[in-house]
Amino acid sequence: MSDPRPIGVFDSGVGGLTVLAEIRDRLPYEHTLYFGDTARVPYGPRDPAEVRWFAFEIVRYLVEQDVKMVVIACNTAAAAALRTLQRSFEVPIIGVVEPGARAAVEETRNRRVGVLATQLTARSAAYRRAVHSLDAGIEVYEQACPEFVPLIEKGIVDGPELESVAAGYLEPLMRRRVDAVVLGCTHYPLISAPINRILGPEVRLISSAGQTALEVGRMLSRRGNLRRPLNVEDEGNATYVCSADPEEFATLGSRFLDEEIVAVTPAAVI
Repeated sequence: MSDPRPIGVFDSGVGGLTVLAEIRDRLPYEHTLYFGDTARVPYGPRDPAEVRWFAFEIVRYLVEQDVKMVVIACNTAAAAALRTLQRSFEVPIIGVVEPGARAAVEETRNRRVGVLATQLTARSAAYRRAVHSLDAGIEVYEQACPEFVPLIEKGIVDGPELESVAAGYLEPLMRRRVDAVVLGCTHYPLISAPINRILGPEVRLISSAGQTALEVGRMLSRRGNLRRPLNVEDEGNATYVCSADPEEFATLGSRFLDEEIVAVTPAAVI
């Protein structure tokens, strides 16, 4: 059985492309449809009810495009809306919080885990709950990083300005001697190099992107929904949609994916 329908992936902006890249790398025969809500980025400072409504609009749009699965490639939206969305739509929907938490539990040795996240994700304690559902004895320290996403969306992913901001956010986690830090926003892998330099080699950085891609593959396989290619060269197509400024999305997204995004379709979900 082969299911040629695309996998829907969405984020508040370009950060979710880190998840999309992992899905495409691990499942090269799958078609994908990525939605970046660039008209309303960032989600982190917003009210949870507002983020839930944004997520509902986007999932409804993706379902109308006949996707076979939705991946919430946004920690903020997953923390605010995953359960509500799963109850509201028949299509399977997964988020990035649980896979990241599972990896943190596996990686920590001293049972002290840090989480870098947006304000909403940090306030929600979503990672704390997810980690404690697996190991209630692990100490979880969640650090809100409100300046990261705006800098990344401007293309600032290294340099003195970013390092100064990052040092301020990381200092409390370093004082608590965490040995594993979850990048609790899909934008953050794009700044993993400066974060790594500040934390040092003894601290394991965890991105939920790879773990989420593995979960996508497992779920599609269990449901019999993998796309079966006609031949080894029959790779999947990637389609990109955003809610504002397609040219800017294509320029910035191409840098993050390290490949050219040729076309981006504008689509209003409001």
